[in-house]
Amino acid sequence: MAIEGFDYKGFAQNLAQQALELIPKDFNENQKNYVANTLLNFATIAGQALNDDNQMNFNLDQAMMITQIIAEWSFHKSVDLIRSGIPQQYWDPIMQKIAFTIFEIAKNAYHQGLPQDQCLQLIEHHVKKTYLDCIGELKDKNLIDEKLMEQAASQSNIDAMMQEQQAQAAAEQDAQQQAVPSNSNQTPAGVSEPVQQSLGAEAKVLKLATLALLFKKMRQEKVQTILNKFNPDDAQSVIKFMGMPDLGEKVDPNIAMRCLQEIKTSLPNPHQDLTPSKLIKKIQNVSQYLDKSQLEQKLRAERSKVKRFVFTALEGEYLEMPPKVANIIATHLEDSV
Repeated sequence: MAIEGFDYKGFAQNLAQQALELIPKDFNENQKNYVANTLLNFATIAGQALNDDNQMNFNLDQAMMITQIIAEWSFHKSVDLIRSGIPQQYWDPIMQKIAFTIFEIAKNAYHQGLPQDQCLQLIEHHVKKTYLDCIGELKDKNLIDEKLMEQAASQSNIDAMMQEQQAQAAAEQDAQQQAVPSNSNQTPAGVSEPVQQSLGAEAKVLKLATLALLFKKMRQEKVQTILNKFNPDDAQSVIKFMGMPDLGEKVDPNIAMRCLQEIKTSLPNPHQDLTPSKLIKKIQNVSQYLDKSQLEQKLRAERSKVKRFVFTALEGEYLEMPPKVANIIATHLEDSV
C-alpha cells in the first residue's frame, strides 16, 4: 500500500532543486549536472521503493527522512568523487554501491526503531566505509595509483560544509547580538511566538528548537553529556524546548528537516584533534579484546596499507595516513569488537 501523502517524485525534485544552490561554484556544467542528476535519481528510486514497500510499512516521516538522507549523502559523495580526481567512468559504480548501502542500513535502522542519532551515525559510518572500500578496490585492480587513492580518501565535502556553516553561524550570531535588542518582539517564520520568546535570533531559534526535538528521542544521559558542552544559556533553552509537549507543532517540519544536518555544527566534532598518538591509542585499545591472529582474521579482506597501518600502530608507531581515514579504520575496528 502506498504511503499516504508521500509524493516521492515531487519530494525528490524539491531536494534536487535545493541542492543546486549548494553545488560548488567552481564545478563546470558537466560536474554540476552529475551532482544534481545523481541526487535526483537516487532520491526518486529510494522514494519509490519505500512507497511500494508492503513489508516494513514506513510512515510518511520515516519515508521522507530516509529519502532525504540518501539525497544528502548522494550530494556529498558525488562532490567528493569529483574533487578526488578519480576518472568519471568509475563514479557511477561507486555511487550505486553507496546509495544501496544507505538504503539498506537506513531501512533496517528505522524499522528497528533506533534513535535518530544512532541511525545517522550508523549510516555515516557505513557510507564512509563503502566509499573507502570502493576506492581501495580501484587501487587493488591497478585502476588508480596509491597517491590518487589517498587523495580520494581524504575528501569530505560534508566536513567542509560543516566548518563553513559553523564559521557563518558564528559570524551571524555576533552580528545579531549587536543588531537585535534583547526585548525584540519579532517572530521568525516557521516558529511560533512562545518559541521566539525563549530565544532571540531566528537562526538560533530554529537550530536549538530542532535540536530539542531530536533530543526528545535520545537517552537522557547522552543528552546531558552533549548539553554540558553547550553555552549554559543555550543548554537551558534546549531544556525548556524539550519540556514543551507541543513543540513539534510549533516548528515547521520542513524547516526542522533542513536543520538536521546543520545541528552538527553545534555538536562536538568527532574529527577534531585527531593526533597520531590518539589514533594509535584507539587501535591499541582494540588489542585488549583481540589477539594478533584474530586481528589478522578481521583484516583479511582489507588493503595491504590498512593492515600495515593497524599492525604498525600496535607497535606504537604511526604509518603516515590522512587522520580522517585513519580514524575511520580505528572506529571500524572498535565497532567490530
